[in-house]
Amino acid sequence: MLRVLAVDDEEPALEELLYLLRADPRVRSAEGATGATEALRRIGGAVDAGPDDPAAIDVVFLDIHMAGLTGLDVAQLLAGFAAPPLIVFVTAHEGFAVQAFDLKAVDYVLKPVRRERLAEAVRRAAEQVGDRSAPVLDTAGDQIPVELGGVIRFVPIDDIAYAEAQGDYARLHTATGSHLVRVPLTTLEERWRSRGFVRIHRRHLVALSRIDELRLDAGSMSVRIGAAELAVSRRHTRALRDLLMRRTGR
Repeated sequence: MLRVLAVDDEEPALEELLYLLRADPRVRSAEGATGATEALRRIGGAVDAGPDDPAAIDVVFLDIHMAGLTGLDVAQLLAGFAAPPLIVFVTAHEGFAVQAFDLKAVDYVLKPVRRERLAEAVRRAAEQVGDRSAPVLDTAGDQIPVELGGVIRFVPIDDIAYAEAQGDYARLHTATGSHLVRVPLTTLEERWRSRGFVRIHRRHLVALSRIDELRLDAGSMSVRIGAAELAVSRRHTRALRDLLMRRTGR
């Protein structure tokens, strides 16, 4: 049973969110705060009191655009707490999903809030609160948020075979489809290097473990990943070949 604090500086939106939260049987209590300052004061008091105190807070449903400190500012401050509550962002702006992902949010719900979408966010939060002895998923390392029909979903990075540059965006390719994210390919290259992703071309970043074939044709190299054949630029050819050789022990 979750103890919830909802934060939004627009009272009608806050009241609607509280109504929906209180109707969910997994929510023990849901209180509201109309700004970042009030929210931080209440969260700080709850953390100091400890998890068994009646004022304890398990999860904060947090708007992003607020007067003064934003929801992102609040989340950054909470990250410095020894035992902060979980964060679910509730916002009308889908463009902040990457920052939410970096701040290890449990979920990212878009306004206007739909009952079934909020129920999914509550379920995710309840799963993490339900077993405090289990390690909390590091979303910054294991998942990336993608937008699907107005809903933010989190795709496991291990499911991604390769990423393709599209201007300041990147298209992520998995076995079941592709997703466009507002992240430059160079940023993904830096973040995912330790996860076995390597740049093979200015347009492509690939997971080494997903390469099915390495092809050489008249001095040109390409890789096959499933049904896709991707060119390897000359500047990346030698490094890629060396990496693949080391992986196979040759």
